Formats: sequence, C-alpha cells, structure tokens
Amino acid sequence: MQVLNKALTRFAVVTLLPMCFIACKREHEGMEGKPGTIVIENVLQGKPLVESGMFKGSGAAAPVILPGEAVSFSFSAAKGQRVTFSAMYGWSNDLFFAPGNPGIALYNEAGDPVNGDVSSVIRLWDNGTRINQAPGMSVMHPGAVESKNIREVNGVDDQGNTYLPASALLKATLHYDGNSYFTLTLKNTSGGTANETPVSPGVWAVSYIAGTDLLDPQPLYQSGSTSYAGLTKLAETGDNAEIYTVVQGKTGIFTPLSPVLVVIYRGENPLFKVGESDRMKGLKKLAQTGNPDELAASLQTQPGIKKVYILADPENTVLLPSVNGAPGGKVSQAISLAKDDRIAIATMYGFSNDWFFSTADNGIAWNQKGDVSEQIRLYDNGTAMDQFPGAGNGQQGGMMITEKKLIIEVPNPNTFTTLPPVKQIIKVTLN
Repeated sequence: MQVLNKALTRFAVVTLLPMCFIACKREHEGMEGKPGTIVIENVLQGKPLVESGMFKGSGAAAPVILPGEAVSFSFSAAKGQRVTFSAMYGWSNDLFFAPGNPGIALYNEAGDPVNGDVSSVIRLWDNGTRINQAPGMSVMHPGAVESKNIREVNGVDDQGNTYLPASALLKATLHYDGNSYFTLTLKNTSGGTANETPVSPGVWAVSYIAGTDLLDPQPLYQSGSTSYAGLTKLAETGDNAEIYTVVQGKTGIFTPLSPVLVVIYRGENPLFKVGESDRMKGLKKLAQTGNPDELAASLQTQPGIKKVYILADPENTVLLPSVNGAPGGKVSQAISLAKDDRIAIATMYGFSNDWFFSTADNGIAWNQKGDVSEQIRLYDNGTAMDQFPGAGNGQQGGMMITEKKLIIEVPNPNTFTTLPPVKQIIKVTLN
C-alpha cells in the first residue's frame, strides 16, 4: 500500500502538475438564476494490475510443461511496465520459478521494445513452507513442514542440494507483436540436466504504471516475506487455481480522471456530436492529454455559452480512483441555472489514448437534481489509435499514432477489455 500511495503521489503531483495552473486560473463572477452545486467524483474501485492470466502445458495426460515443451501468452504493455510469472519446479517440495521483481523489462533504455532471450532474469525461489529433499522424480510430497521466508535458491538450497541457474532450466523469449503487444514464450530446457523437472501450470501479471512507478511491483511474491495460501499451493503442488483467483482479484480497471470541464449553455451541445469528427476546438487535446484549457477558451467565444469552469482536485489535480477503501477524487462547483439552461461536462479517461467521459446527447437539463450519472457516457474521440487502456505506449504522454475517425461511444466489452458501467467510474450529482 505504501508503494502504491507513493506511485500515485508522484503520478499526480509530478506528471500532471502543469495542469494545476490551467485548472486554477479561471474564475467566474456574476452568477444568475437558481443557485446549486455540481459534484463530480471518481468512484472507481481501482485495481493495481492491468492484466493477468494463467498458462499450462498442452499435454493430454497432464497440464505440466515437460522438458522440451513450451507455452506462450500475450499481453499489452507500455514503457516502464513489466511482466512477471510464477510456476512450480515440479520435482521439488516447494520451489518455484519467477523473474526477479518487478519482472521482465519490456523496453530497453532507448525505449525500443525488447525481442529475444530474456531468460537471465528468471530465478529459482524457495517458498519456505517445506524442507527440501534432493530434487528429482523421487521427491515425496508434501514433505516436512518448515516456516521460513521466501528466498532465492542461488545454486544451493538450505539442505545442500545443488541447482543449475534457473535460466538453464527455463528459457524465456520475448517477441514484440506491434502496437504495444508482446508474446512471452516459456520453454522447459531442463531435459538431460542434473535438474531435469517438469514445470507446473502458472500465472502471469502486468502492473499498472503511474508516471514512472509500478502500482504493484511485487504482484506474485515478496522475497524475504512469508508466503500466502495461493502461492504456497502453487509451489507445493503445482496447482495454479488459487493463486490465479488472488491475482484476478487485483486485476481490473484503474484510471484517473483529468480536471473536469463544466459548461453551462443554451442551444445544442457545444462540445461534440456522436458520428461527427472532432471540431478541432480543444476537445482533442482534452481527450488525448487531459488538458481542458484550449477547449475552455474556445467555448467562451461561442454563442449560447453562459459559464465555463475547469475543476481540478485540490490535492492531486487529477481525480484518482478509490484504492483499498480510500475515497477517490472529488470536485465541486457552485453554479446557477435558469430555465432552459443545460450542463455538459468532459473529462479524460486518463489511462487511454483519446477516450473521454461526457454528457450524452444534449447534456443535463436545468431542472434535474440528484445523481445524474446515468447521463454520462464514455466516448472515443477518433483522433488517436486505441490501445489497451492502461497498457499502451501512446498513453501517459507517449507517442500516439494519429487517426481520423468519427466520434463514437466506446463499446463495452471492447477489443481490449470489459469496463465496469460508467456510473461505477464517474459520479455526477446536482444539488
């Protein structure tokens, strides 16, 4: 939790600090009509892992990965993100393979995707729950209980049994598939060695990154700490079901919302219309970068516009999601509405290329009260190629691939994932 808080603080304060000045520089006086308040909250229950999954061998008799066999899995990742995995050294009491934390680097220092052999980062770990017997087919399971912390087996275990480097037993090869997608192939190369072993089914995970910090840099195990039930079952029996349940519980959606643009107007929706191209008046910049300043300035020159506000979270600028029960970001603004006034809002889905939340159709009517979140939709601005939300290299200030498409509502499920209902991400209340 401490690491997660640090990551979020750096992301909000360092990465998006310039927005604070944009969001704080506009003031509006001379309000008219009936006074009220608009409140906008990020109510998403944020998860630290963007993707995770299982892998297993394809043998008819058992799902283990035998010497000479290989398995592959694919995922999306942005610069700075890592992929990690865990699987049992089958002919042992409680040893498991996993990369050293935080996992396998996917881009080099120049920012280019990694291709080729990455086996050197794989390690062999002792789960610390069973006394090690000499590794091999004759190991008797489950073995005698011990109570130690997870630790690396670096050539020899506590009982004096010797092991080749993990990279000599399990080969890991990365292939870049394009548009931030990778495929990792794991091949059991232990055949004919002194440490020949089947490798169990396993799990893999990719953490979200906020700025330069991973939200969960140790998603599967923590060296120097005691193990937990799911990992213990994997390390002792090769059963990956329980650890997968644990990992899936930490996998899902995480996104901040950019400073929120609120406009009070009369007439037609001044921001956009579904099925049309971006009007090139600032919505593109909001949808791609979270910066609402250009759109706010252009709105104030348009007929029918009564008030324009930019609402930034007073602590973080962006509206962070809820994490581990802590409330998410929240902003509010005193407003005044007269008959026939309407309200539109716009805020970026922060971990996307050009998605934004906005009021549907012609906004919210002047006389509506209470929770009006049902009128909010998630839209694709059509100006940047979409990538897996939270795991694309064109997000968080990266280099986007431009496109020219019409504005549409983001389908759900979509090509990448299934999102929670919009009202479980953003809540809008009129008092």
